Amino acid sequence: MKKTLLAASFAALMSTTAQADTLLGLYIGGQIWANEASGSFGEGLDNQTVFDFDDQNQGSFYVAFEHPIPLIPNIKIASTTLDTVGGTTLSETFVFNQVPYTANSTLDTTLDASFVDYTLYYEVFDNDLLSFDFGLTARDLDATINIVEPVTMLQSGLDVSGIIPMAYLSTIIGLPFTGLNVFAEANFISFDDQTVYDAQIGVSYSILDNLAVDFDVTLGYRKMKMELNDLDGFYSDLTYDGFFAGAVVQF
Repeated sequence: MKKTLLAASFAALMSTTAQADTLLGLYIGGQIWANEASGSFGEGLDNQTVFDFDDQNQGSFYVAFEHPIPLIPNIKIASTTLDTVGGTTLSETFVFNQVPYTANSTLDTTLDASFVDYTLYYEVFDNDLLSFDFGLTARDLDATINIVEPVTMLQSGLDVSGIIPMAYLSTIIGLPFTGLNVFAEANFISFDDQTVYDAQIGVSYSILDNLAVDFDVTLGYRKMKMELNDLDGFYSDLTYDGFFAGAVVQF
């Protein structure tokens, strides 16, 4: 009897977990993110230096597809660009990609990074008042880091690429009769001196809502941390944060 009840409970849980849209849904969204970058990087846990980075406007967009088929996850593909430049004056010797820079040297750096998130997720709730999704994300990161000492023209560079597995959570809370929604979303992982998270919270407002298409505008705050421990030979403790504005279209 206990086994029967347990099996029934498990089946009910799986049915709830695999809840999906009653119809097919295609979401296309994007945002302009005015972020501030800060932190350090190098080629070892004890060989990093802090750079002063310029503020930048970064672009991000995504496409998500939801369906009514139970147990098969929905899919979301998101792309973000993180390009910035910075500089520092060394207080001690700094080695990057086997090139040594002496103390009191002034360095310029260019850090061009981008990543694509491939997310598979399930909907636990999906109605006008509350939606909650959970899943797994594979973050495909590519970065190019260049350092130059302008006086001597001594320079070094490093190309970095790798896949970062992350947990995914997303929720939307509807505010009845207002056209407003409060939303939050996060990708995160932490293990072995490595912590990566990408979280945002904001408000959306429905401009258009009918059977053919929905159109929302969004405003919010996003923060990203990349504490990497030997990702393709790259070590970092970088933070990006700032406000964003965007739009989402649903077909």
